[in-house]
Amino acid sequence: MSTAHDHGRLTRNAALASVATALVLLALKLYAAAVTGSVAMLGSLADTALDLIASLVTLLGVRVAAQPADDKHRFGHGKAEAIAALFQVIVISMSALAIGARAISRLIAGEVTANAEYGIGVSIIALLVTFALLAYQRHVIARTRSIAIRADNVHYQSDLLLNGAVIAALVLDQYLGLGWIDPVFGVLIALWLLYGAWRASTQAIDQLMDKEWPAEKRQRFLDIAARHPEFIGIHDLRTRTSGSRDFVQFHVWVSPDMTIAEAHRAMDAMEATLMAEFPDTEIIIHPDPEGHNDRLGEEDEALRETPE
Repeated sequence: MSTAHDHGRLTRNAALASVATALVLLALKLYAAAVTGSVAMLGSLADTALDLIASLVTLLGVRVAAQPADDKHRFGHGKAEAIAALFQVIVISMSALAIGARAISRLIAGEVTANAEYGIGVSIIALLVTFALLAYQRHVIARTRSIAIRADNVHYQSDLLLNGAVIAALVLDQYLGLGWIDPVFGVLIALWLLYGAWRASTQAIDQLMDKEWPAEKRQRFLDIAARHPEFIGIHDLRTRTSGSRDFVQFHVWVSPDMTIAEAHRAMDAMEATLMAEFPDTEIIIHPDPEGHNDRLGEEDEALRETPE
């Protein structure tokens, strides 16, 4: 797992790579769309133009998210990544609707494409460039867990299918005489983009709504915390994620005979153990006398762990 400094550097570089990729592909596809008249290529061009906008917003989002906590944002700025990701969802959805509308119009009008070789060549170049960008983004995601870069990655994954569809549409249209196939592929591309938008939105919304960690991760946290024999049990566990940082708070039951100093030393030891297993996590532990719980409920009972 990267440090906060590394996280900011890696996500910024990934966002810059995304912007550069979008600029190169935008110029190539603008030319190809002009000479071919293909609606699939036009859809690919529109998607790349919106890619550029989304990548610029991602760059802004990761720069803001990398800023340290301050007096007005005591939990940091990590949710800026989720906001950037949601903006990408809006951009992807707009792109899909525009492509779908153009494809249906083209299908009704019966327009034809031309100079397919230009569109095919540009699409092959776009595939190679996109593969390289996706590989770098996956490297950054593995080290940072950046939700903004992950959303950008989902978007560019759709570009692989998009460029492949453009090649297929142009080949079938120009060389096999299937004039209706190009707009049909345009509709399919639009549907795929909408699916990608839905996928990209889920994690961003989960972070903005402070959704709890997955059950497996929560249980691993509890298992490690329960190893400390100084504590009788754990309850009222709360978890959330903001950008690349996790936040956890929970209560521990301590023996009424334990002094405040002893409880403090034991909680420091537990926190050090947990942070070694869960880096980039802010942990808050509250001691309670054995059996005390202000918010006792089914979940609290289920979370209780008694060391052997």
